[in-house]
Amino acid sequence: MTSNDAPTGANEEASQRCGLVAIVGRPNVGKSTLLNALVGQKVSITSNKAQTTRHRITGIRTVDEAQFVFVDTPGFQTRHGAALNRTLNRTVQGVLADVDVVLFVVEAGRFGLDDAKVLALLQNEGLQGKPVFLIANKLDTVQRRSDLAPWLKGMQERHKFAEFVPLSAHKANDMERLLVILKPYLPEQHWFYEEETLTDRSERFLASEIIREKLFRLTGDELPYASTVVIDKFEEEGNLRRIAASIVVERDAHKGMIIGAGGERLKRIGSEARQELETLMDAKVFLELWVKVRSGWADNEEHLRSYGYE
Repeated sequence: MTSNDAPTGANEEASQRCGLVAIVGRPNVGKSTLLNALVGQKVSITSNKAQTTRHRITGIRTVDEAQFVFVDTPGFQTRHGAALNRTLNRTVQGVLADVDVVLFVVEAGRFGLDDAKVLALLQNEGLQGKPVFLIANKLDTVQRRSDLAPWLKGMQERHKFAEFVPLSAHKANDMERLLVILKPYLPEQHWFYEEETLTDRSERFLASEIIREKLFRLTGDELPYASTVVIDKFEEEGNLRRIAASIVVERDAHKGMIIGAGGERLKRIGSEARQELETLMDAKVFLELWVKVRSGWADNEEHLRSYGYE
């Protein structure tokens, strides 16, 4: 059989593109919001609390022959040295070793010390030859676009970026434009996942993340950073999910903050988490929440491993 006689399907497979794309940046720069917008569905939780993302979260978007495998990473922590923060930073560094493209996310027109430390990490992680995009997020908050020209010139002097993409993660057109720019940078290879796949994370993992998001959002700045969620039970009975989870904190005072007067805050955390999980899983959810005190868990490597931190 000559090459001209090759089956049509073989040619279509050969034209497939697929690659790993890391989303990195300092805490609270909008990485998880960007991931969710690129995927088209919520796969990574968001809140105003720094370091909301604590795990490697994969979101998948397949468009025509191209499959984009986005990896959201924890914001690189530069201010605290607890075991939890060291673990999160190792997660970021581990991701960078595997990817094909890096999206370095900053706020348009801004570049602070924490941004500089992340850029230094990129330059030190053996990324020679790997394209790094400068993603200027939150473009909608920039008062005068003319101010971006001198800022961009300064950024180009800091690093030889493959592409500069100003955008707002809240605008669908900007997401489509970014995908078009990214596509030629993906290697020509078979897809890693089925076309309909949106994430590689399990329902059990997503349940713990959604509960943690509601915890952070409903406690605001009252609750210290050192709190987490552990799934104690996850059972599927047809279209029903029975979930029991523990919210782990370091002090009795933190436990009181979460439970609230008459248990009202804990009830609200559970109610909002249950509603979102039912939508996400398209199933009925029965959710039980408990609050447990584990002193010093965030600085204990054994506790971190038992709670699922990589």
